[in-house]
Amino acid sequence: MILLQAININKYFGAKQILKNVNLTVQAGQKVGLVGVNGAGKSTLLKILTGQLTPDDGEITRATGLTLGYLAQDTGLESERTIYEEMLSVFQPLIEQEQQLHKLEQLMGSEVIKQDTTRYRRIMDQYARLSDDFRNQGGYSYRSFIRGVLQGLEFPEVDDNSPVAVLSGGQKTRLALAKNLLIKPDLLILDEPTNYLDIRALAWLEQYLQSYAGAVLVVSHDRYFLDAVVSTVVELEFGRATTYKTNYSGFIDLKARQQENLLKRYEQQQEEIARAKDFIQRNIVRASTTKRAQSRLKALEKMELIEAPNQQKQVHFSFTIKRPSGRDVLNVSDLSIGYPGVELARNINFAIERGESVAILGPNGIGKSTLLKTIIGQLPPLSGHIRTGTNVSIGYYAQEQEKLDPGKTVLDELWDDYRLMDEKDVRTVLGSFLFRGEDVYKKVSELSGGEKARLSLAKLMLQQANLLILDEPTNHLDILSREMLESALIDYPGTIIFVSHDRYFLNKMATRIIELTPTGTESFLGNYNYYLEKKSSDQHEPGSKHPEKTQLGKQSYLASKEIQRQERKRLKRIEELERLISDTEQDIARLEGELEKPEVTQDYEACLKISEELSAAKANLDAYLEEWVMLTEND
Repeated sequence: MILLQAININKYFGAKQILKNVNLTVQAGQKVGLVGVNGAGKSTLLKILTGQLTPDDGEITRATGLTLGYLAQDTGLESERTIYEEMLSVFQPLIEQEQQLHKLEQLMGSEVIKQDTTRYRRIMDQYARLSDDFRNQGGYSYRSFIRGVLQGLEFPEVDDNSPVAVLSGGQKTRLALAKNLLIKPDLLILDEPTNYLDIRALAWLEQYLQSYAGAVLVVSHDRYFLDAVVSTVVELEFGRATTYKTNYSGFIDLKARQQENLLKRYEQQQEEIARAKDFIQRNIVRASTTKRAQSRLKALEKMELIEAPNQQKQVHFSFTIKRPSGRDVLNVSDLSIGYPGVELARNINFAIERGESVAILGPNGIGKSTLLKTIIGQLPPLSGHIRTGTNVSIGYYAQEQEKLDPGKTVLDELWDDYRLMDEKDVRTVLGSFLFRGEDVYKKVSELSGGEKARLSLAKLMLQQANLLILDEPTNHLDILSREMLESALIDYPGTIIFVSHDRYFLNKMATRIIELTPTGTESFLGNYNYYLEKKSSDQHEPGSKHPEKTQLGKQSYLASKEIQRQERKRLKRIEELERLISDTEQDIARLEGELEKPEVTQDYEACLKISEELSAAKANLDAYLEEWVMLTEND
């Protein structure tokens, strides 16, 4: 069944055409990824699909009664309610049903109503129908569902009773995502839903969307996420849409083969045209061959020309160093980080050698960015020591590009830091990062997130530092730019320390992972997939040469044993809860059956007793389900 269809959509902004005869179809239950470079028109298309923009030409058709949820990019939820109240508002019809059930229960317990047998039976019938509908609509589990979604998107970090108004912009965006998930629309349209999610929340969202019964149309630059969630990819390129029935990795392979075949056919045709033109030129004036030449000319004029494959403009750069560092690049010992009166993490110990590419992992709020800022000296350590090696020069990439001056032009932002460069050379560098022509005179404050990221990378490249410290370097970059960054960093001859939530980037770039916790650090030699394997097996290699494992070995062992004990306790409780849920559901069904018996409906005392037992059983079931969701959401 087709839920949503875009037919020959065209959209202009001024004289510039953004969308050209775009066609897109979303079927029931389908998971579709919408991809393309920054500025390709993805968000514009989503706004047209959701009715926020009107196309200049074309038609949007929706299935009758379609329910649609839409999360705009970086748009947070605004509300005067608390977090929990805002989530409860999704289930207002169920709350009203619940209140109606309580009223009916009170009526059934009324002595006056009991004496009116006809009225009493009518109320009983109404109660039975409403109770069945309430159960079928999820009335006994919606509170647990709210808890599960808030925990999955990591809202236990704040009090449920906190006002929405006090949340940060990123938290409001996460809350808007949570509300859309709770609504469970037929079609969920998400524009960059992975923004502001750490790795654990990303994994939870992937699992949720994989099992989501409705359809999903998602824009994302997270390749790992796209591979896990979508089965169809629609690419917007040069204003046109092309559909591929595969996940993101399959789309890349298919497109590469298509481009290769198209280029081959184009080159063959160009050779054929060149031969024909040469023959025509040599034979058109000769009487004996002029007819053959004219025939060739007619065939050439009728030939359906193959267009040369279009190539997206890509950033193109490389990182070099002025001089190499010593073998020992960085040594961190007994470090505590945070702010005056607020310690985020302590017992941080690690050493980094030349040529390593080290990823710092940990949940949101643990202090990853704070650690990087402490290493570069932007923040003082609360205690402990940081020692850099011989000839180490540091280049730092800030997560939000806060080092850029919003009042400067793009040209001045770069040129002011490198005054000895000729303007031509500065422009050449900026051109490599897609700042061309009049773009170099744009104010930094007018730049998009992706443009600011590219400008920051341009400045970083010119530093020629031998230690790069990168805080979320792929944020705001489209997929092509991320791939170019990966290529540049892989060829980089220096040392890299980075923080990233981009698991594809992590997997490709990391040669070692350092996990940051409130009480210390632990090293994992290998990339992100290897780290996941080691974490899941809980069998870390003994005898590590890294000092942090030596110093924290005992603590790690004791912590591991405690984790194992807690895990056994958790699994035992889950098993017990599943038995209790099953037994309670049987009790509820039995009690509801008892209430329908004629001898019970005519016995006030018996009816009241069973109704009280039924209410208690439903309350118990709600509590069991809520605890079960909390214990199983990380499985």
